[in-house]
Amino acid sequence: MIELFDALVADRQEDRFAVEVRKLRLQDLPPGELLVRVRYSGVNYKDSLAVSPDGNVVRTYPMVPGIDLAGTIVSSADARFREGDEVIATSYEIGVSHFGGYSEYARIPADWVVPLPAGLTPREAMTIGTAGLTAALSVQRLEDAGLVPGQGKVLVTGATGGVGSFAVAILASRGYDVEAGTGKASERDYLTALGARSVVSREDIHDGKLRALGKQRWAAAVDPVGGEPLAAVLAQIRYGGSVAVSGLTAGAQLPATVFPFILRGVNLLGIDSVYCPMELRLRTWKRLASDLRPLDLERFVMREVGLSELPDVLPLLRRGQARGRILVRL
Repeated sequence: MIELFDALVADRQEDRFAVEVRKLRLQDLPPGELLVRVRYSGVNYKDSLAVSPDGNVVRTYPMVPGIDLAGTIVSSADARFREGDEVIATSYEIGVSHFGGYSEYARIPADWVVPLPAGLTPREAMTIGTAGLTAALSVQRLEDAGLVPGQGKVLVTGATGGVGSFAVAILASRGYDVEAGTGKASERDYLTALGARSVVSREDIHDGKLRALGKQRWAAAVDPVGGEPLAAVLAQIRYGGSVAVSGLTAGAQLPATVFPFILRGVNLLGIDSVYCPMELRLRTWKRLASDLRPLDLERFVMREVGLSELPDVLPLLRRGQARGRILVRL
């Protein structure tokens, strides 16, 4: 019988905001058909927001953050899953309005859960995590829109982040000429090791001046950054090219003109890893265990931490001080 277990809890009480490890009981967990013994979770940008007083992503307190998790089913009230099954759960309301992965145990609705694909361990699945899933969805959408190797350079912005790192590696493994964009000149070796053929500075992508159209530089782009840098990228995409956008670390506003779309036929593709259909989610995770799986997943791991270290580690993503993936061991 499970009496008490550890979880990281973010809580707001009047003027006090706290993030701390607490003891919980199973009855503290929200409803769901599956009780999962969590083995690994990951640190994402949204998790960094979730533990910030002004993050504006958590809907109710107290909350256990952690938007992704991998572990083993302890009990199941759904015929699709059995005790002992290894599973992945990412996004939906996890870590936002439903207790998430920073907990030794999680109770999750069965409709939010993906069986762990053959060829992946729980640790490897969380090395990929939401970031890798988002990158894979981005590459699939670009290829569905007509991108193939040999058309020119493919830009990845925010390339040292989780989504960016995986996008670089997945694209490179599929034969694309990847140009990695970053504000961290010291990470050139890391990005070339992932497969980038060239590295470009953040300022070379967007010099602070927004133009309706610029030189046609890239056949396509993966952009987890948004904001003004995305507007600058759109103005420099080649005729008929596409940009897959999945983030807003540089802001939610897009101060662009319609010229790239109506004069160059550029496509802006929105990537949603939160509520994407289960059929697509299942297919993408299977591909992440096979043809979209980057070589040497361990190189994406910046560090591995326990629950007690999370309050110090989580703010790193919001400050832009993380590279690749930070794993949470439970």
